Amino acid sequence: MLTLNSHPSGRHFLQIPGPTNVPDRVLRAIDQPTIDHRGPEFGALGLAVLEGVKQVFQTQSPVVIFPSSGTGAWEAALVNTLSPGDRVLMVETGHFASLWRKLAGRLGLEVDFLEGDWRHPVDAAAIAARLAEDTAHGIKAVCVVHNETSTGVTSDIAAVRAAIDGAAHPALLMVDTISSLGSIDYRHDEWGVDVTVAGSQKGLMLPPGLAFNALSARALAAADDARLPRSYWDWREMLAANARGYFPYTPSTNLLYGLHEALAMLREEGLPQVYARHSRHAQAARLAVAAWGLELLSLDPTAHSAALTAVIMPQGHGADAFRKLVLERFDMSLGQGLGKLADRVFRIGHLGHFNDLTLCGTLAGVEMGLAAAGVPHRPGGVQAAMEFLAGERASAPA
Repeated sequence: MLTLNSHPSGRHFLQIPGPTNVPDRVLRAIDQPTIDHRGPEFGALGLAVLEGVKQVFQTQSPVVIFPSSGTGAWEAALVNTLSPGDRVLMVETGHFASLWRKLAGRLGLEVDFLEGDWRHPVDAAAIAARLAEDTAHGIKAVCVVHNETSTGVTSDIAAVRAAIDGAAHPALLMVDTISSLGSIDYRHDEWGVDVTVAGSQKGLMLPPGLAFNALSARALAAADDARLPRSYWDWREMLAANARGYFPYTPSTNLLYGLHEALAMLREEGLPQVYARHSRHAQAARLAVAAWGLELLSLDPTAHSAALTAVIMPQGHGADAFRKLVLERFDMSLGQGLGKLADRVFRIGHLGHFNDLTLCGTLAGVEMGLAAAGVPHRPGGVQAAMEFLAGERASAPA
């Protein structure tokens, strides 16, 4: 008598919005013997990745790399620039913006939180209005999420910078790019960002474990006067060691091998092409959702994310039961609803190491899952996406 294999054949489809699929090239780079992190070979690696990663942030300023998740990069941004009791202005765009706010409160900061509905991007006009009221300049930093992973909504960082400048306010600008860096066009220098926060496990195509702070001259100056406690997260010690390619404590050596390879892959494809690819896949995914007759969580067409698509489940149908069926039946993981979106949405990740066929397979799994779960929908979403992708390919210059 045959028994079902508990380990399905083929590769698992990891289609959550991070961690993302790690390319074989990066896996092979990570799979090298660990070297002496005080030796000359490591110093050369350190200098290469510290310089190379600047291209992805589009900055000439230093980028600090921590052995950490993105949460550590949030904390590092705050403790290096602020003092106990300082006021920060934050914007509720979704679950991760809310978590960053919670972390700031735990550090002893006073948070002004601009409420949002989790379906729209940052309102730059609301930021400008709040800063205009702050004539004493008590607000020391404005913290926003570029691409809210929980909602599939991307905010206009250049507009936030313009709002701060329009109010003639000296607040630092801090931006979370954890789910956008390497997937959506981001310009640290051009947009006047003071601290950019990022992580390794999404557009950079690495496993979790590296976190980043890209810095401005204003942020470095603020670090001289900041009085929040810092030790592990101290930029000063990191930058002193980084000057020679080293770190003040044991780094994630093998992840840095992987970062070196991931940066090479991004350079080879070209960042403009990387961003265009993500935009195409996002548009194809949204066409599929529309063909199914389902609703996007993101309501502003100008703010639809190129990294992921969040889909609202029809009334009476739970997203978690649907995701469970898709995992068990088709060996594919979809992103869950987070916070107040729990069991209400599922999220399709289409970022990182991803191509047309990966997207078509992902959408096929969703469409088959909708049918198997008895979720009301119209067929044809995969077909709509395929026609768009084939048409785009046909119209591309030779």
